[in-house]
Amino acid sequence: MTNKKDQFSLECEKVSIAVVGGGYVGLVSSACFAELGHNVTIIEIEKSKVEAINSGKPPIYEKGLDDLLHKHVGRNLIASSDYDGISDADLSFICVGTPSRPDGNVDLSMIESASKSIGEHLRKGDGYHVVVVKSTVPPGTTKNLVMPAVLNNAVGISRDIGFAMNPEFLREGVAVQDFMHPDRIVIGSSDGKAGDLVESVYNGLNSHVLRIGISAAEMVKHASNALLATKISFANEIGNICKGIGVDVYEVMRGVGLDHRISPHFLDAGAGFGGSCFPKDVLALVRLGETLGEDPILLKSVIEVNERQPKKMVHLLSKRVGDLRGKEVAVLGLAFKGDTDDVRESRALNVIMDLKNRGVIVRAYDPVAIPKMREVIPDIKYCRSTAEALKDCDACLIMTEWPEFGILDDEFDLMKSRVIIEGRKVLSCKGIEGICW
Repeated sequence: MTNKKDQFSLECEKVSIAVVGGGYVGLVSSACFAELGHNVTIIEIEKSKVEAINSGKPPIYEKGLDDLLHKHVGRNLIASSDYDGISDADLSFICVGTPSRPDGNVDLSMIESASKSIGEHLRKGDGYHVVVVKSTVPPGTTKNLVMPAVLNNAVGISRDIGFAMNPEFLREGVAVQDFMHPDRIVIGSSDGKAGDLVESVYNGLNSHVLRIGISAAEMVKHASNALLATKISFANEIGNICKGIGVDVYEVMRGVGLDHRISPHFLDAGAGFGGSCFPKDVLALVRLGETLGEDPILLKSVIEVNERQPKKMVHLLSKRVGDLRGKEVAVLGLAFKGDTDDVRESRALNVIMDLKNRGVIVRAYDPVAIPKMREVIPDIKYCRSTAEALKDCDACLIMTEWPEFGILDDEFDLMKSRVIIEGRKVLSCKGIEGICW
């Protein structure tokens, strides 16, 4: 925890921030930093994103983000396709993607490229500058990759450069709220001065600030996501057992979650976790452990349970309707969770591909995620409403917990037969079967 007396400038003036990467984390962080009063430049190489941001239209769906862009774009927030904003900034936040490679290791090429470009452009300015990694990276990345890449490309400059790791803990769908009301702010820094400047940009937020080592900060992010993913797979494993003995797993988990040592969060059984973080980060930890000679059997099981859950949806469906070939099935919900258009690692994607392989005619609907899913699976029927998706279909699978699905009832009478299987528990009408309840 930071000692307030040792901080060099926590009551400093608003600072100039460059954010490298206008994707999910970078855009939300930039808008929220602007809301805190800082001057922010987003550096994004994809020109269509730059144009969208500068016109006040977020290229992603996230509650509250469009309001922040309308409020700050043209005032203290701007997007650019070049790195010129680095030279005059006090801090640069690296928020580029770190996808998984086919072998499960993390692709750090965008991190390395951003670090090199930052180093090159730091030659043009003067004054103290802190390079902050906010992307999720394996422990050791900031020290072993980012710092050398920046410094080797900033040869000959006289300005002082600090380094920090500041992981994000944003939940898609409520990311703006999470940024402005964080559980904790974790800062790993190369020295106290760098950490103090990073901490100062969060002035005005009421949160516990944890000051630790850089590699420890990188590990906090991975360990947090791995634990949350473990809770989900645990709930699903218990749910599978409960279904076999006729017990409602949601009643069970309500009892379990009342224990203050456990909490009720992330104990909702269902089709499993998806998104850009949990699958990637758990697998990255597995690969890291293996390189150290460890066998992370618990983390491997978390992934195995998660991969198995969507298959249970199709298995239940085939038990209810028989041979699936030629059947028409409505899939409601394409995003990996509600309140987002993100379909990365969505459980709906797994289910749809399985259905297609079995000769099923898929009708899909989602309030916001259809354009993103169409990029991945273009050859299914996308519908404009739940009614269109349900009309005359043989069965329905609920894959995302959108609130509008929770009030469905009479709409299911449009189906040939009322076969409804939930991968997320959102319905309150009768005649519904859950994947593990």
